[in-house]
Amino acid sequence: MFTKIKKYLLPIIMFLIFESIAITLWLVLDKIFYFFNFTYIGFFVSLGIGLLIAKYKNARIFIQFFIGIYMLVYLGIICRENMQIEGFFYYMAIGVFEAAAIHYLVAKIAGPFIFGRGWCGYACWTTMILDLLPYNVPQKQPVKKLRLLRFVIFAFSLTYFLIIFFRYKENINNIMYISLIVGNVIYYAVGILFAYLFKDNRAFCKYFCPITVFLKPASYFALSRRKVKQEKCISCDKCKKICPMGVDMLDNKFSRKNGTECIQCMKCVIECPKNALS
Repeated sequence: MFTKIKKYLLPIIMFLIFESIAITLWLVLDKIFYFFNFTYIGFFVSLGIGLLIAKYKNARIFIQFFIGIYMLVYLGIICRENMQIEGFFYYMAIGVFEAAAIHYLVAKIAGPFIFGRGWCGYACWTTMILDLLPYNVPQKQPVKKLRLLRFVIFAFSLTYFLIIFFRYKENINNIMYISLIVGNVIYYAVGILFAYLFKDNRAFCKYFCPITVFLKPASYFALSRRKVKQEKCISCDKCKKICPMGVDMLDNKFSRKNGTECIQCMKCVIECPKNALS
């Protein structure tokens, strides 16, 4: 019994973390929406991790759709909340701590100290489509210089927001909603184009996505980072070959190659023939 509980300790802890956030925000902000919101997300994230531990290989894609469609269709299109980076800038500018501001704090600023770039692997509504493309295992080496592009996109998004905030403030809610729709169309188009150009489903994450500017610093110190048990490892390099983000899982150092790119997909853990990765 204890062995089974220990095996699934990570998803249990993950659910408890999300539930703590859900209850805290509900009580502090007096809005029961946050209780249901973070309980829903926490449940499916934890379920996905548990299913992956149980060797269900497609569990992560399944969970991505449950969370991604909820975030994009319900919160974004139906509730008219811009959950993109411009939405975060907007709530920060008007000093309102809710919606996109809370989402970014939990998923993309503070949260990665605990679960790294788990957002990218389990909840991103852009990559839930990109991960269906045929290049789950990258067929080309990363182009390091192109990684600067995401900082350019980040600067562009900030500049775009500042322009509409100071020049079109009276109509900003409609502009933000239109920006959500148009922005997602652009992201999907660029993501699919990059996937085919670079033979890599995650090329969008590596070169274009501005959210990584928030995610990478905290991910460096993530508590849930994968570690290799050297005494079990047979140096077959299978974990490195199948990693969609090119992370060197055989190096336990914080400074390991592409360490902050890990999306917690657990492919390395599932495929390791000696269960050397924890």
